[in-house]
Amino acid sequence: MSEYSFDLKVPFAIEAESIMKTAEAIDPAEFEKAVKALAKAERIAASGCGHSGIACRHFAHLMCCIERPARFISPAEAVHGALGYMQKGDVILLVSRGGKTDELMPIADICKGKGAIVIAVTENLESPLAKKADITLAMAVTRECDKYNCQGTTSFAVTNAIFDALQTALVEYTDYRNEKFAVVHPGGAVGKRLNSK
Repeated sequence: MSEYSFDLKVPFAIEAESIMKTAEAIDPAEFEKAVKALAKAERIAASGCGHSGIACRHFAHLMCCIERPARFISPAEAVHGALGYMQKGDVILLVSRGGKTDELMPIADICKGKGAIVIAVTENLESPLAKKADITLAMAVTRECDKYNCQGTTSFAVTNAIFDALQTALVEYTDYRNEKFAVVHPGGAVGKRLNSK
């Protein structure tokens, strides 16, 4: 074991830099199209592998919190019947930093064939995933936090920041009110605060 020496500010600085670069990289017109598509969709899904998949679970929960029916679809389950969830006009977000994740390509094809809207979240705007998508939201990752630049740390933070921005914009666009949120979120400190008024 080496002697412990770690600058706690470094990973925070790395992730903060990439989040701000992503805010600049996203095309506002593409972001607006994504918000409007999500607002109109009867059903929303999200899919990704590894850290991206975990972020997609977070996104599905964010959507449910503002009463936009959503679920995470495992890439493995997607091609074994789970894509029966998707219908014409629905929206699926597919997340892959490099835009080449093999498991996501058939999902994009099937959803497009069913008339669903595909939103790609990727850093590679020339990737196969970006080219299959109807809407593309760019991410910008300067580097991952670990010294080997290989763990999905910054990528995960950036993906979640994009999802948080989408939910925040949807709250504004749909004029979603706290009174409605209080009904579906009676638990915890937030629920107590909202329902005590």
